[in-house]
Amino acid sequence: MHISGPIAGRRSCAAVVAAVVACSTVSVGPNPAVADGTPTPSVPAPKLDWRPCVQGSPFDCATAKVPLDYRTPRGRTIELAVVKRKATGPGRRMGTLFFNPGGPGGPGTVQMPQNYESFPREVRERFDIVSWDPRGIGNSTAVNCFASAEEAAAWNASKPAGFPVGEQERTAYAAAYKDLGRRCQQRDPELLRYVSTADNARDLDQLRHAVGDPQLTYYGISYGTFLGATYANLFPGNVRAMVLDSDWDPQAWTNHGSNEAPRSTAMLRLGSDRAAAETLDQFLTLCGSTTADRCAFSAGSPKATRDKYHQLMKRLREHPVGEWTYARTVSDLVSGFYIVHPGWTDRAGGLQSLWQGRAPEPSPLPPAPAVPDPSPYLGEEQASAVFCGDSPNPRDPAAYHALEEASAARAGDTGRHWTWAAVVCADWPGVAANPYRGPWNKPTAHPILVVGTTYDPSTPYSGAKAMTRELADARLLTNSGHGHTALLNPSRCIKAHESRYLIDGTLPPAGTTCRQDMPPFTAPKPRGGVTTGGGGMADIIQGR
Repeated sequence: MHISGPIAGRRSCAAVVAAVVACSTVSVGPNPAVADGTPTPSVPAPKLDWRPCVQGSPFDCATAKVPLDYRTPRGRTIELAVVKRKATGPGRRMGTLFFNPGGPGGPGTVQMPQNYESFPREVRERFDIVSWDPRGIGNSTAVNCFASAEEAAAWNASKPAGFPVGEQERTAYAAAYKDLGRRCQQRDPELLRYVSTADNARDLDQLRHAVGDPQLTYYGISYGTFLGATYANLFPGNVRAMVLDSDWDPQAWTNHGSNEAPRSTAMLRLGSDRAAAETLDQFLTLCGSTTADRCAFSAGSPKATRDKYHQLMKRLREHPVGEWTYARTVSDLVSGFYIVHPGWTDRAGGLQSLWQGRAPEPSPLPPAPAVPDPSPYLGEEQASAVFCGDSPNPRDPAAYHALEEASAARAGDTGRHWTWAAVVCADWPGVAANPYRGPWNKPTAHPILVVGTTYDPSTPYSGAKAMTRELADARLLTNSGHGHTALLNPSRCIKAHESRYLIDGTLPPAGTTCRQDMPPFTAPKPRGGVTTGGGGMADIIQGR
C-alpha cells in the first residue's frame, strides 16, 4: 500500500549509494526528545561525503549513518541514502531546502531528481535541494520481507488487483496480507518498530545538522506534511520555513492520539474516500463538458458521461477486459487523478478503450534520474511499516467489508479503493516504539505555509484547513484546481508565493487563493501560455 500513489515492479535489491560516511562529534540540538518528551542522549551528526551520483550527473549522493533507536544511540545503526542538487545561482546560495516526496514510502533519491524542475526557479537558484529515502524505504536500510523479486511477485499475484470484490476475493485478500505480516515478522522485526514518522523527523534533524544549517527549510508533500508537522512539534525552535503541500489532518491520522481501537481506517478518517469521489465527479463533469478530441471518454454532456461511466463499471464487474477488472480500473483511476497532465487525459483514453472492449495502452514511465539506483525495490511492505506502525487501524480483517459498504454509500467506487488500502494493518506485526501523536500546537520559531488544493483525490482540502488550525502559527494558501499537490500540478501564483516565503519569510495575505495554470482537458498555448486559468500573480483572488 502506497498512500501517495503506488509504485510497483521495482527491483528487489537496494543499491549502495556511492559515498563513504563517517560520524563527527557534533551533537544535534539542545536536548532532542523522543516522542514522550524525555530527553535523548546526544547523537553525533553524520558526515556527508558528497560525490556525483553517477558520472556526469548534476546530482550528488551520500550515505548517512543514524541510530536505529535514538534512545540507544550506541546500538544498531542504519543507513540513509541522500541526494542533493546544488543551488544554481552562484554566490546567491541561502542554505538547504529539504524535500520529502510523500508516501509513506516515497524514495526521495528517485523522486526529487524526477521532479526537480517543478520547484520554483528562484528556490532552485538560492537553495541546495536535498532529499533522502526515509528509513525503511528504497535505497536506505529498507524493509524487505521477501528473499527474492520472484517471491515478492508471487505474493503480489496471490491477491486481486485493486481491491477485493465478493467474499472469495475478500478472504484471499485478507489471507495475503496476513501472510505478508508473518513474512515481515520473520525477516527483521526490530526494524519494523523504528520506521515511524517521529524517527524519520529525528533523522531529518540529523541531516539538517550535517549540512550545517542552523534551522530547517523544508518542503513536504502529502505524507511529507505529516512529517513536517511532526518535526515542527519535536523541534519547534529549529523551524526556519516549511511548505506543507496537500495536507494530512494530524488528529485524524493519529486517531486523536487515542490508544483505543479505532472504528475506522486512517484513510477514511482523513476523508480520502470523499475527496476521491469529488475528484471523480469533477473528472466526469469536465470530460462531458468538452469534446472527445479533448477527453476521449466524453459522451457529449456531464450526465451522459456519468451514465457511460456507471455502465462501464457495471459491465466490468461481470466481464473484465483481460486483466482489467472493475477493481483494477477504479484503483487505476484514483492514482491517475494525482497528476492532471497527462494523467486525466490518459485515464480518459483508457476508459474509452475499455468501453470499446480493448485493454488500455500502458502509460509511459518517467525518465530515469541520474542516480545510482533509479528503480529501487519499493515493495508494499515498506509503506505499510510506516503506515501501520504510526496510525491505528482496525485489527479485525472481517471489519473491513462493513467499512467498505459504509464508505461506498457516501463515496461510491472510490470508497472501496480507500477502505481496503488499510487492511494490511489488520495483521501487521510492528507498532512504532517511539511515535509522536501530538500535541500539534507547539509555537515554532517561524510560521509555516500550508498549501491545499480544492479537488485533491487523496488529501482533501479539509485536511489543509485542519493542518492550519492545529499548528501554532500557520497560513493557508489555497490552490483552486485539481490533482494531488500543487507542486506537481503547477500554478505560477502558488510558486511566486512559495518563493517569497522560502527566501525572505513573506507569507501570502490571509485568504489568498491561486488558480491552477492549466485546468484538465486543456492544452498549452504557443510560447508557454495556457488556454484558461492563468495562475500568475495577477490571478490571485483575495479573501476567498
